[in-house]
Amino acid sequence: MKRLSMFQIILLCTFGALAIAGVLIFSLALGGGKSNTTGPVVIWGTLDKNTFAQSIQQLADGNPDFLQVSYEQKDPDTYIAELTNALASGQGPDLVLLSDEYAYSQSTRVTPIPYTSFSREQFGSVFADAGSPFLGIDGVIAIPFVIDPMVIYWNRDLLNSAGFAKEPLYWDELYGMAKTITKRTDTGSITRATIPFGQYKNYTNAKSILAMLMMQAGGTVTARNAEGDLISALGSPAGDASQASTAALRFYTEFADPSKEDYSWNGSLPNAREAFAAGTLAIYAGYASEKAMITRMNPNLSFSVAPMTQIRSSPKSVTAGRVYGLAIPRTSKNQSGAITVAYLLVGKDINTVFSKALGLPSARRDLLGEKAEGDLVLFNKQALIVRTWIDPDPDRTGQVFRGMIEDSVSGAILLPDAVQRADRQMSSIIGGQ
Repeated sequence: MKRLSMFQIILLCTFGALAIAGVLIFSLALGGGKSNTTGPVVIWGTLDKNTFAQSIQQLADGNPDFLQVSYEQKDPDTYIAELTNALASGQGPDLVLLSDEYAYSQSTRVTPIPYTSFSREQFGSVFADAGSPFLGIDGVIAIPFVIDPMVIYWNRDLLNSAGFAKEPLYWDELYGMAKTITKRTDTGSITRATIPFGQYKNYTNAKSILAMLMMQAGGTVTARNAEGDLISALGSPAGDASQASTAALRFYTEFADPSKEDYSWNGSLPNAREAFAAGTLAIYAGYASEKAMITRMNPNLSFSVAPMTQIRSSPKSVTAGRVYGLAIPRTSKNQSGAITVAYLLVGKDINTVFSKALGLPSARRDLLGEKAEGDLVLFNKQALIVRTWIDPDPDRTGQVFRGMIEDSVSGAILLPDAVQRADRQMSSIIGGQ
């Protein structure tokens, strides 16, 4: 086997030192200065299997550490349930790709990297801010791998025909755009929509968008208090956080109010991404990874990708996004091999290979600042402004957001009251962990 350089040994200690049966990862470098094989390492995740397989094969040709590495793609809808069941039975993978939204709920099932081996400061200097949900109480839950930022997709034909040369830079531009672009029948049925804001059930990204609007307005969803405990941060009745959440909810639901001139969306319309691909929706806020899906759905659609729209008066730009990190299950039968593979995957050269192959930005700060090509030019810039929050239970918090949106649109509850109720529900979810 090839000899590890001192630089590699130092990096292994920095990135991957783990207290596994009292043995640190740099013990792999012992034994006459040669490394042992990593052994079989099975990775589970929801990212594209063909891209992973091709990239792993390419890397294995020049690096024997990847010879026994395999990747299994899982259905995003059942991934966490399947993973939970596998780990409960002592089975499952050696390495998992976790999105940041599941970092908190899955933290007890993985082996954290202690802060004595990889400090919070080191983490922050190496990885983009979006990876912060992977910072657990006892250590790093997962090593950030790639980022999937949210961007704006806009239909060139629909905007141009309505007299708009490009996407909205600021959210307040949508009021005028919706009045011009949206088309309705005499009975009020929407035949052409501007933006899918105001509903939950037919807009998959509703939770992410509303949370992002809250963060753009200066608030957030959850935070840690002085003792390090997770708390709901939707706000108190008189707090700035509550005002930010209420303002975001008011704006989001604006476009689902039939009494408003900018009425543009309702629950009877198709799924938002399908409507955009069909050419009946002008503007769609979605993840970078959705571009390939949209193109497959309608290869003839004339659309462009742009930076996420912002609040005009805000001093900083913010977008939402998912971060995928590499975590080691406590049940892994090859934890030393898994951490070695994880370290290699986030190494600069190899991470570049995967970033380009997946079409998603690296989670490494240094790579986000390097010259890129194609869509990665935009995606990398957006990745740097992705802000995330710790989600205690994605399924249950999704229902909180759904209730907040749907009750506000129906008029069943006033906006400030909807936010306060959601705040109490979030606190209950956190307290039940």
